Amino acid sequence: MATFVCIHGAGGRGSYWDLVAAELTPLGHDVVAMDLPCDQEVGLDAYVAAVVAAIGDRRGDLVLVAQSLAGLIAPLVCVEVPVDLMVLVAAMVPQPGESGGAWWANTGHADAVAAEQLPDDSPETLFTHDVPTEVLAAAGPPRDQTSTLFEEPWPLAAWPDVPTRFLLCRDDRFFPAAWLRALVQDRLGIEPVEIPGGHCAFLSQPRALALALGRCWAER
Repeated sequence: MATFVCIHGAGGRGSYWDLVAAELTPLGHDVVAMDLPCDQEVGLDAYVAAVVAAIGDRRGDLVLVAQSLAGLIAPLVCVEVPVDLMVLVAAMVPQPGESGGAWWANTGHADAVAAEQLPDDSPETLFTHDVPTEVLAAAGPPRDQTSTLFEEPWPLAAWPDVPTRFLLCRDDRFFPAAWLRALVQDRLGIEPVEIPGGHCAFLSQPRALALALGRCWAER
C-alpha cells in the first residue's frame, strides 16, 4: 500500500482532497494533504518545505500527487525526499529556468482557452462547472494566491529521475485536454491518461481520480 501525498493547486486547500482520500483509505492507502502557503508572499522553497513537513518521517511507497500549480512544486520535493512515483493531475509542466509567470505565454495557454469559446472567464465557468453545488459549498471558498512563486525561474536542470505519470481531465476548460496532451508529450515525453472531470476533478470526480491514482501505483 502507498502513501499518497496530495498537493493542491493555486489558492487551494488540503481539504479539497478529502473526497479522494475517502476513496483511497478503504483500500489500505494513506493520504497526506497540506495547506500550501499560497496566501503568503513566499517563493518556491516555502512551498516545498510545506510539503516536506507534511510528509514528515514517512519513507517508502511515497506517491506525490500534484494538481495544477503543484506541477511546479512536486519535482522539487523529489530532490528532498525519496519518492517512488509522481502523478501529475492537470498540472503545469515547467522547463528548466522557466518561471511560472512565463509558462503561460510560452505554452500558448491563452490561445488554448480562447479556442474553447466559453461564455465568460469566471471561476464557475473555468474551474467548477462540473462540481455538484452541495460539494462545492462543503469544500469552502478558494484562498488567496500570491504571485511571488511565479517570479522565480524553475531551478532544476532537468526533471527528476522519478517514475512519472500524467492524468489529464477530459472536461477541463482551464487546461484543455488536447492542448495539455501535446504539451505533456513535448515536455515530458509521456502519454497522458485521460480521466473524466474538469480542472477540479478531485471535487467533481473523486472516485474516478482515486481509481486512476490506484492504477498508476499498481502499474508503476
